[in-house]
Amino acid sequence: MKRCLLLVILLPLLIAAKRETTEHIRINQLGYLPGGVKAAVWGNLSDGMINSFELIDSASNKVVFKSSAGKPFGAYGPFRQSFRLDFSRFTQPGTYFLKAGTAVSPMFRIAGDVYTGAADFCLRYLRQQRCGFNPFLKDSCHTFDGYTLYGPMPDSTRIDAFGGWHDASDYLQYSTTSANTAWHLLAAYRDFPAVFTDKHNASGLPGSNNTADVLDEARWGLDWLMRMHPKSDWLFNQIADDRDHRGMRIPALDSFYGRGFERPVYFCSGQPQVQGVKYKKMNKSTGVASTAGKFASAFALGHSLLKKDDPAYAAELLKRANSAFALGVQKPGVQQTASVLSPYIYAEDNWTDDMELAAAQLYGVQRKNTLLQAGMVYAQTEPVTPWLGADTASHYQWYPFINIGHFELAKVAAGKQKQQLSGYYKTGIEKVWAKAKQNAFYRGVPFIWCSNNLTAAFAIQCYWYQQLSGDDAFAALAQANVDWLFGCNPWGTSMVYGLPERGDTPADPHSAFTHLKNYPIDGGLVDGPVYGTIYGSLIGIRLAEPDEYAAFQSSLVVYHDDYGDYSTNEPTMDGTASLIYLLALKENEGRIRK
Repeated sequence: MKRCLLLVILLPLLIAAKRETTEHIRINQLGYLPGGVKAAVWGNLSDGMINSFELIDSASNKVVFKSSAGKPFGAYGPFRQSFRLDFSRFTQPGTYFLKAGTAVSPMFRIAGDVYTGAADFCLRYLRQQRCGFNPFLKDSCHTFDGYTLYGPMPDSTRIDAFGGWHDASDYLQYSTTSANTAWHLLAAYRDFPAVFTDKHNASGLPGSNNTADVLDEARWGLDWLMRMHPKSDWLFNQIADDRDHRGMRIPALDSFYGRGFERPVYFCSGQPQVQGVKYKKMNKSTGVASTAGKFASAFALGHSLLKKDDPAYAAELLKRANSAFALGVQKPGVQQTASVLSPYIYAEDNWTDDMELAAAQLYGVQRKNTLLQAGMVYAQTEPVTPWLGADTASHYQWYPFINIGHFELAKVAAGKQKQQLSGYYKTGIEKVWAKAKQNAFYRGVPFIWCSNNLTAAFAIQCYWYQQLSGDDAFAALAQANVDWLFGCNPWGTSMVYGLPERGDTPADPHSAFTHLKNYPIDGGLVDGPVYGTIYGSLIGIRLAEPDEYAAFQSSLVVYHDDYGDYSTNEPTMDGTASLIYLLALKENEGRIRK
């Protein structure tokens, strides 16, 4: 079941030792930058310690670096003992493996190009998630969307909601996650344009169109967002609902809503909406600013990047950025998502972070001091994203998973304001570090649903703090979160489908594309590990095949590469978009360090 082409060709004796040992070394399968932080984790499923470790050149089989194993970190997850193996002082490019005790790691590279092409690779997943015309299938879907609910117009009014992305390898579509996705794609191109290529046209089909593929993808999202904000006082929050989960199918066969192939489009009413009929619940919506702010920030950033090549389109984006921002000001509060069959929703509880980002992006375009002032007021309302340092949170309770507005506002602020915003980031990072420094993986991100999304976002916050302050005190923590996503975790697996190409990566995700058709969903970041208590409480989870990671599960945390586990192995487009930004940042770092 597992795609394990990677690993390595080692001496037969070493391979045999690896199979028999209870000791394991976890690495970043993508590799390490020569001048960057380089660490792996040794863990023992039984008792036993190590004193030192060796870095061995794979070609010569000679030891090129040896060091003390440092302090023991003790038990974590399935491991009774663990050590953090730091070889940052070794900077020579090449291909190597680590040996400690009886454990031998897979081979890995140290090189300036270990992240090259990774961000572009993950764009494959977003193209495959396109709704409307899907370039992977070369077919169209959901062309009849949709009929309205909860709006000022009569229910079942027909609107054009064609396009966008499917949310999480199912076919729901959410404005909040889509706007966040579009923003990250736009920001990745703005900040690291050199890492992206042009191998696809605007439709997502192969062929250059003189526009970076990441911008083509962002514009696909912006087009849909404009359809979801068709009038200055109309804003829609989602298409479809959890009736989607009645069964797996290819998207063109979606007909679960009682109106043929037409699906419901939920209006941002700012009032409670349905949350599981049989549970007799309503969600806790209080306003529209959480959605409106995300629209405004994506539109404003899109305007900044597209105004030179397409001024008419950019002007329309700016118009809608201002109208969305105005709606957020008029109706402060959160617009949570709706569900019909189950109690699970995106239970967002914060909104001032969204309005802060919107104010910052609009200030960058219009230079109105009132926007800068408003942004600072919003920033002071939520200085630290509440999950940072916490042990748990509700699903998407604090979304996006870091306060992006602090970074964007700090870039246009000056003096004490910039220091204040940077300080907010530091406070949040310190809360996570207080937990992370107690274990060998430097893990301080809670194992809630979509923990990988939080991991990617938190790594970005660490890098942004370093950029704003010049303080590199958390460089090892930032890199540990990157390493976690690519194999330096208890299971020794990458959390990104197909990356690296010959790595231990997800092969059986919760996706109709793979489960029904064996289509690869290249570049998709899966949800990630969850607490054992969360896994045990979720509805409808049943593993379809024996668990190849059974030895590495624990009461603390579980992860399954099995399509039956939607909690840990379902890819998401917004998490993947955050990862695209992070991988672009890392590829750019490799270029700078050469």
